[in-house]
Amino acid sequence: MSAQAQMRAMLDQLMGTSRDGDTTRQRIKFSDDRVCKSHLLNCCPHDVLSGTRMDLGECLKVHDLALRADYEIASKEQDFFFELDAMDHLQSFIADCDRRTEVAKKRLAETQEEISAEVAAKAERVHELNEEIGKLLAKVEQLGAEGNVEESQKVMDEVEKARAKKREAEEVYRNSMPASSFQQQKLRVCEVCSAYLGLHDNDRRLADHFGGKLHLGFIEIREKLEELKRVVAEKQEKRNQERLKRREEREREEREKLRRSRSHSKNPKRSRSREHRRHRSRSMSRERKRRTRSKSREKRHRHRSRSSSRSRSRSHQRSRHSSRDRSRERSKRRSSKERFRDQDLASRDRDRSSRDRSPRDRDRKDKKRSYESANGRSEDRRSSEEREAGEI
Repeated sequence: MSAQAQMRAMLDQLMGTSRDGDTTRQRIKFSDDRVCKSHLLNCCPHDVLSGTRMDLGECLKVHDLALRADYEIASKEQDFFFELDAMDHLQSFIADCDRRTEVAKKRLAETQEEISAEVAAKAERVHELNEEIGKLLAKVEQLGAEGNVEESQKVMDEVEKARAKKREAEEVYRNSMPASSFQQQKLRVCEVCSAYLGLHDNDRRLADHFGGKLHLGFIEIREKLEELKRVVAEKQEKRNQERLKRREEREREEREKLRRSRSHSKNPKRSRSREHRRHRSRSMSRERKRRTRSKSREKRHRHRSRSSSRSRSRSHQRSRHSSRDRSRERSKRRSSKERFRDQDLASRDRDRSSRDRSPRDRDRKDKKRSYESANGRSEDRRSSEEREAGEI
């Protein structure tokens, strides 16, 4: 895996699937059946035993560190009970491992020479000391890598003590068997990882085995299985307690109901009076509701009538205003038309007067004026003479 891929995986594990706003990765959620629940709890054997002699390859289900981060965030608010699925997965895996261990033991029993129970117990003691030495050496290496020198020195002292005990156990075992059979390699199957261990293996071989990834991986899986069993048992106990509480509450409610019914049956008069009061209160409440409904209906009717009268008066006023406006517009149009007509007539009279101002018309007009003046004078004389004659 490249450095960029490692950084991407670390960011996914810290921030989840939506760290870059990528919606395509959110199509599969951690609650989907295709997602490995053991991977979400960091105990999938495919991840733990990768790169070992018993590498299981890729898991058939989806493994994604971002989905694990999403699950860790969501599990703080809600319990999804994925521990049960992971426990079933690890139980099936450990059952297969134990089955292989039993098969290997039977095969060793068939191939190796049979020995007495006393000699077998002495050989078993040597194997136990070898296992103890291997575990202590692996611990020393781990403490040295962490820089804890003082603790590693203390563990080395324990290793020396275990080596001394081993030498004594080997001497006892050698004395209990003939020399020819003692030189044969006595094998033993590891109870944790089902690997073969020799009785005469040196310390380096034991340290490599007990401090190796395979043995430690099986130890981690077995410890995780025990932890899951404990967690599942606690959750089941909690659920059972909640169910018992609910059952007790239901039984208590049923008892209360029975007690009330019995009290009603013992005191029928009181029960009747209570029922009568309840009936009266219900009827009173119904009457109040009816009154309030009728009042609200009357108010609504009044409001509607007022609004309708207001709308009618407004529409009438609007019609009046519109008729007035129409009459004004019509009068304006008529006055404008009359003005235009008067202007046309005046213009026509001017044109005619301008045409009558020719020289002939002027002479005719002068003659008419002189004739009219002469006739007027004669008429005045006649009228004056008639007045005088009348006076005489």
